[in-house]
Amino acid sequence: MTSSKKKSGFRTAMKVVSLALVAAAVATELRKDPDERTWHGTVAGFVPYELRFPTLERVKERLWAPENPTIIGPRVWGVGWTVNLGRVVAVGKHWVEERQTES
Repeated sequence: MTSSKKKSGFRTAMKVVSLALVAAAVATELRKDPDERTWHGTVAGFVPYELRFPTLERVKERLWAPENPTIIGPRVWGVGWTVNLGRVVAVGKHWVEERQTES
Protein backbone atom coordinates (compact mmCIF):
# COMPACT_ATOMS: atom_id res chain seq x y z
CA MET A 1 0.00 0.00 0.00
CA THR A 2 1.42 3.39 -0.96
CA SER A 3 1.76 6.31 1.39
CA SER A 4 -0.86 8.36 -0.46
CA LYS A 5 -3.40 5.53 -0.15
CA LYS A 6 -2.72 5.30 3.60
CA LYS A 7 -3.24 9.06 3.97
CA SER A 8 -6.39 8.92 1.88
CA GLY A 9 -7.78 6.09 4.01
CA PHE A 10 -6.98 7.95 7.23
CA ARG A 11 -8.60 11.14 5.94
CA THR A 12 -11.69 9.23 4.88
CA ALA A 13 -11.91 7.59 8.29
CA MET A 14 -11.55 10.97 10.02
CA LYS A 15 -14.31 12.45 7.86
CA VAL A 16 -16.61 9.55 8.69
CA VAL A 17 -15.90 9.89 12.42
CA SER A 18 -16.42 13.67 12.27
CA LEU A 19 -19.73 13.34 10.45
CA ALA A 20 -20.88 10.67 12.88
CA LEU A 21 -20.07 12.96 15.83
CA VAL A 22 -21.93 15.89 14.25
CA ALA A 23 -24.93 13.63 13.60
CA ALA A 24 -24.80 12.38 17.19
CA ALA A 25 -24.66 15.95 18.51
CA VAL A 26 -27.65 17.01 16.42
CA ALA A 27 -29.55 13.89 17.46
CA THR A 28 -28.75 14.58 21.12
CA GLU A 29 -30.27 18.05 20.84
CA LEU A 30 -33.30 16.93 18.83
CA ARG A 31 -34.13 14.30 21.47
CA LYS A 32 -34.59 17.10 24.02
CA ASP A 33 -37.75 19.13 24.40
CA PRO A 34 -37.47 22.27 22.24
CA ASP A 35 -37.30 24.50 25.33
CA GLU A 36 -34.37 22.48 26.72
CA ARG A 37 -32.18 22.52 23.60
CA THR A 38 -28.91 24.38 24.15
CA TRP A 39 -27.06 23.28 20.99
CA HIS A 40 -23.82 22.84 22.92
CA GLY A 41 -22.50 20.14 25.21
CA THR A 42 -20.65 16.86 24.81
CA VAL A 43 -21.23 13.77 22.72
CA ALA A 44 -19.78 10.27 23.12
CA GLY A 45 -19.13 11.16 26.74
CA PHE A 46 -16.26 13.60 26.20
CA VAL A 47 -16.23 15.25 22.75
CA PRO A 48 -17.47 18.86 22.96
CA TYR A 49 -19.87 20.27 20.41
CA GLU A 50 -20.95 23.83 19.76
CA LEU A 51 -23.76 24.26 17.24
CA ARG A 52 -24.86 27.78 18.18
CA PHE A 53 -24.11 30.60 15.75
CA PRO A 54 -20.59 31.90 16.54
CA THR A 55 -20.29 35.23 18.33
CA LEU A 56 -17.29 37.52 18.59
CA GLU A 57 -17.29 36.97 22.35
CA ARG A 58 -17.11 33.19 21.93
CA VAL A 59 -14.38 33.47 19.28
CA LYS A 60 -12.26 35.53 21.71
CA GLU A 61 -13.07 33.18 24.59
CA ARG A 62 -12.04 30.08 22.68
CA LEU A 63 -9.23 31.30 20.42
CA TRP A 64 -7.64 34.22 22.27
CA ALA A 65 -7.85 33.96 26.05
CA PRO A 66 -4.30 34.31 27.41
CA GLU A 67 -5.55 34.32 31.02
CA ASN A 68 -7.34 30.97 30.58
CA PRO A 69 -5.01 28.21 31.87
CA THR A 70 -6.18 25.70 29.26
CA ILE A 71 -4.49 25.44 25.87
CA ILE A 72 -7.02 23.05 24.33
CA GLY A 73 -10.75 23.77 24.55
CA PRO A 74 -14.03 23.40 22.68
CA ARG A 75 -14.30 24.71 19.13
CA VAL A 76 -16.03 27.98 18.33
CA TRP A 77 -18.40 26.05 16.07
CA GLY A 78 -18.60 22.35 15.33
CA VAL A 79 -17.47 19.20 17.09
CA GLY A 80 -14.09 18.71 18.74
CA TRP A 81 -11.39 20.91 20.15
CA THR A 82 -9.39 23.99 19.20
CA VAL A 83 -6.19 25.65 20.38
CA ASN A 84 -6.36 28.71 22.61
CA LEU A 85 -3.75 30.71 20.69
CA GLY A 86 -3.77 33.47 23.31
CA ARG A 87 -2.60 31.03 25.98
CA VAL A 88 0.06 29.58 23.66
CA VAL A 89 1.46 33.09 23.07
CA ALA A 90 1.32 33.92 26.79
CA VAL A 91 3.18 30.74 27.71
CA GLY A 92 5.73 31.39 24.96
CA LYS A 93 6.33 34.96 26.17
CA HIS A 94 6.74 33.74 29.74
CA TRP A 95 9.22 31.09 28.59
CA VAL A 96 11.26 33.65 26.62
CA GLU A 97 11.27 36.10 29.55
CA GLU A 98 12.52 33.37 31.90
CA ARG A 99 15.37 32.52 29.51
CA GLN A 100 16.33 36.17 29.20
CA THR A 101 16.51 36.69 32.98
CA GLU A 102 18.69 33.57 33.33
CA SER A 103 21.34 35.08 31.04
